[in-house]
Amino acid sequence: MRAWVASADRPGTLERAELPVPRPEADELLVRVRACGVCRTDLHVRDGDLPPRRDRVAPGHEAVGEVVAAGERAAGPRPGVRVGIPWLRRTCGECRHCARGQENLCPSSRYTGWDAHGGYAEYAAVPAGYAYELPAGYADEELAPLLCAGIIGYRALLRAEVPEGGRLGVYGFGASAHLTAQVAIAQGAEVHVFTRSAAARELALNLGAASAADSAARPPRPLDAAILFAPAGELVPTALEALDAGGTLSIAGIHLSDIPRLDYRRHLFRERTVRSVTANTRDDGRAFLAAAAAIRLRVTVVPYGFDRADAALDDLAAGRVSGAAVLRLTSR
Repeated sequence: MRAWVASADRPGTLERAELPVPRPEADELLVRVRACGVCRTDLHVRDGDLPPRRDRVAPGHEAVGEVVAAGERAAGPRPGVRVGIPWLRRTCGECRHCARGQENLCPSSRYTGWDAHGGYAEYAAVPAGYAYELPAGYADEELAPLLCAGIIGYRALLRAEVPEGGRLGVYGFGASAHLTAQVAIAQGAEVHVFTRSAAARELALNLGAASAADSAARPPRPLDAAILFAPAGELVPTALEALDAGGTLSIAGIHLSDIPRLDYRRHLFRERTVRSVTANTRDDGRAFLAAAAAIRLRVTVVPYGFDRADAALDDLAAGRVSGAAVLRLTSR
């Protein structure tokens, strides 16, 4: 099958490859991939920002496709059903984190497109218990970004603890932020967006943001909560200083550049809080997809042919994607 792979000994490059079609294990589904979102985490895998877990791995953990086969012990979706393949691939189910509903913190967790081949390929295997059945009313390309950008943004929103009717600041406005902002607005939040991209600022206003300004700008009024989506540690002090007393900053990314020195009184005093976000639980995913079914999100998609996966990642790295980049997979 056609695939793209990231090599540990050639960071920064994505290479075409021919891989065997996966044989699903007993508890797995084999999925024919129809679309796959291009996530910033894929960029971190390609560029070596994340330590390699498997050499020549096919990235991609926002894959949408059709089940074509199932292992003998695979429960859930059957052949012919459209499913989503997400980032979280396996957990042990036995450690203290799993036992208390924090499977995203499982020390034995495994991830699609990092530990195992993902959706930058014509077929992918996924443990049946970690695949999502998907809401109706969305095209494949619209569903793909929901599987990581949407889900991780939803967890970041939960971690931000926005009070009812509160003011939420969103720093960076790419695939995840443009979905999360819509959920927050639907829940009654007043959303203020901060991004260096003029196109992203325009998109934010079109989606209902109360304001949109440059990343370094001050909000019109102090924020009750903020989410940092941009992988830019230098924005942490900016976001903290914009918070009102008791406000929370939620950092959504898996990778962040170095955070500058913080001043306790300017950035943290008056019970301001910083929280990180680490992956997500399956409950997060199911809750977000249920919200997506109820809200009918406007998913801004920039489609790429499968043969342009490398260009899609380059465009993402350069900030040339407004919304979510998605690969379209077609038969030969």
